[in-house]
Amino acid sequence: MAEIKNKEEAIQKLFAIPARNIACIIAGLGVMILGYLLMMGGGPDSPDVFNPEMFSFRRIVLAPVVILVGIAIEITAIMYRGKSKK
Repeated sequence: MAEIKNKEEAIQKLFAIPARNIACIIAGLGVMILGYLLMMGGGPDSPDVFNPEMFSFRRIVLAPVVILVGIAIEITAIMYRGKSKK
C-alpha cells in the first residue's frame, strides 16, 4: 500500500467529493433555501378576503428561477471534476 504524502491526499482518499465541491453544494443549498424563503407569505389574513399579493412577481417568477439556479449549482458541484495534476 502506497504511503500518503500529505494531509490533502489523505482527505481525498477518505471522501469521494473534494472539499471545493462540498462548498459549492452548500452554496447551492443556500440558494435554494433563499428561493423558498422568497416564495413564502402572501396568504390572506381572513379566508373571506382575496389578497392579490399571493400572485406577485416575486412568488410566481423570481422564487422558482432562484430555486432552479440552486439546482443547477448542485448538479454542477456534484458533476465537476476539476483539472487533474498529471
